[in-house]
Amino acid sequence: MKRQTSNTLDELKWQLVGLLGKWIVDVLFIGSNIEYIGLEKVRPLIESRKLIFAFWHSRILLVSYMYKGLGAYTLVSKSDDGEIIARILQRQGQICVRGSTKRGGLRALASHIKLLKATGSPGAVIPDGPRGPRFQAQPGVITLAQKTGFPILPLTYSARRVKIFNSWDRFLLPMPMTPCRVMFGDPIHVAADADKASLESCRRLLETELCRITTEADSFFGHHIH
Repeated sequence: MKRQTSNTLDELKWQLVGLLGKWIVDVLFIGSNIEYIGLEKVRPLIESRKLIFAFWHSRILLVSYMYKGLGAYTLVSKSDDGEIIARILQRQGQICVRGSTKRGGLRALASHIKLLKATGSPGAVIPDGPRGPRFQAQPGVITLAQKTGFPILPLTYSARRVKIFNSWDRFLLPMPMTPCRVMFGDPIHVAADADKASLESCRRLLETELCRITTEADSFFGHHIH
């Protein structure tokens, strides 16, 4: 009975975390002037729903707000931090696939591939999560793209007034109602028959493109985040 009560209380706590987190994200961005750079060239791809969004760990907030209700299958780690992210994303209308490079990664990747192929829904991956190294893409998203045939769409954002946390990812927190700039990169296509060298080339290309658009977005507001 004690264990059942504890599990019930834990679940209630996590439900409250999801509700509060979604509310905080909504408050941050409601009324913000959000400028979209490069959206028109990738709009058909987004509307097709057959794509994989890729964004750095430090830039998750506005991306999650932009695509509330999309029903994207999003890879989230099994850590406590991952549980917080998962609960918020679920409240925002996403579907979380749990796993990381250190905890259930291969099983989560296999499940992610199966779900995207079966549903034709978009996917989402944080390629430097859950613990970095910061701005270094891990190869899982490349395998996901190869096995599903879905292109990877790099995207990022920055904002005028922000707080930068002293965390491993240098997490960027926009202030409420501050102007924001969202940038879409060039889609990356991974061939089904790509060999090891080609897969590594795609991984480096994703990393380079995400770094490029992130630096450009930050520089627009005069931020130099190291």
